Amino acid sequence: MLEVKNLVKTYGQLKAVDNLTFTVKPGKIFGMLGPNGAGKTTTIRTILNIIKPNSGEVLLNRKPVTPELFNSIGYLPEERGLYKKSKVWDIIIYFAHLKGMNSSLIKSEADKWLKKLEIPHYKDRKVEELSKGNQQKIQFITAVIHNPELLILDEPFSGFDPINQQLIKDVILDLLDNGKIIILSTHQMDTAEKLCNEILLINEGKEVLSGSLSEIKQKFGGNHIKFSYEGDVKFLSDMNEVISFELYSNEAEIQLKDDIKPEAFLKKIIDRVTIKQFSIIEPTLNKIFIDSIKNKN
Repeated sequence: MLEVKNLVKTYGQLKAVDNLTFTVKPGKIFGMLGPNGAGKTTTIRTILNIIKPNSGEVLLNRKPVTPELFNSIGYLPEERGLYKKSKVWDIIIYFAHLKGMNSSLIKSEADKWLKKLEIPHYKDRKVEELSKGNQQKIQFITAVIHNPELLILDEPFSGFDPINQQLIKDVILDLLDNGKIIILSTHQMDTAEKLCNEILLINEGKEVLSGSLSEIKQKFGGNHIKFSYEGDVKFLSDMNEVISFELYSNEAEIQLKDDIKPEAFLKKIIDRVTIKQFSIIEPTLNKIFIDSIKNKN
């Protein structure tokens, strides 16, 4: 497993990472979440030993992350690091060699991953000729081809359409079944909610909340409902029963006061708007994320 203990990284007076401690176990996806500038990328680069912490330690299977362990790690950065004038096949082979792979294994693994990500016909194309999404697929292959024990994915779904997002999700879940240690850093709360078993929410380098997603949802449970509708729901702003609400396209998510029963609330609004669907819900991770950051500011 990966253990991060009392990690601190400063730049002058700025504490980019402020005493973070967490553990990532194999077979689970650990979500590292936070707004822009929260310290996620600095934390990741410190874990990878790209930058040195001021204090604290990072252990992979109880050993410090030294160059001897680099080939046990796969990293998909948010920014692409591909050579655009090079051919896809040459890029994959080059990165595989950097990770110490056996030459006899590289070609078969490269072929396997190109087929798995449905792009074998691009192997002789230059990177610059590919779409943004297909370039991301090549970057993904370079992160996983050497079968790493620890895989760190920073915004892995960037540039993908819904079909390819699902393809990458399925591949990540396959890796999870093989006992990988996976850290997922993303701004897409709906994706984190579907994939992550545990999360760490950070802001200004500090932990805001952490734990299993189910426990966090119980903690933030509240009294939430959702309904789809036709009509005008401006009246929600004036209802004493409502703590807060968010409106989407003909859909409302509402937090009611704790002593308000959802069925009683439904009776109060049913004559004011056409209700198409009504349900009691858990707070979304997006809602928890926004509320937690606001409460800390």
